[in-house]
Amino acid sequence: MTIGQVAGRLGVRPSALRYYERIGLLPPIERVNGQRRYGPAMLSRLAVIDVAKQAGFTMREIGVLLSGFSPSSAPPARWRKLAALKLREIDALLARTAAMRRLLQEGLRCRCARLDCCALAAYHVGARREGRTADRG
Repeated sequence: MTIGQVAGRLGVRPSALRYYERIGLLPPIERVNGQRRYGPAMLSRLAVIDVAKQAGFTMREIGVLLSGFSPSSAPPARWRKLAALKLREIDALLARTAAMRRLLQEGLRCRCARLDCCALAAYHVGARREGRTADRG
């Protein structure tokens, strides 16, 4: 398949495929008369890349998933290890998001005439002095 055919099947731009090749997510692609030619196995690899992107993995993390482990490490083991790390990252993000939400809700209830006199701002400054911030409770 040509790069255009693969891109069309996956709903991505051809430039994305060239980028994946450039950063090492895809191996060097065979060329025929100067044009990239993709075999059916490449669609499976691209599907893995897409699933990993949808799960929130960075391109670097996807690279580790695809080839950053010893040859004896099975792909499911790689996935479990990276997924556990990503889940911890997401849990921290959710905690920070919840703290942000609480702070905004408190701010909406505030009736202060000036922000610099607001008790909410004073609490935040005091919490920072004590080593607590809105994202750490």
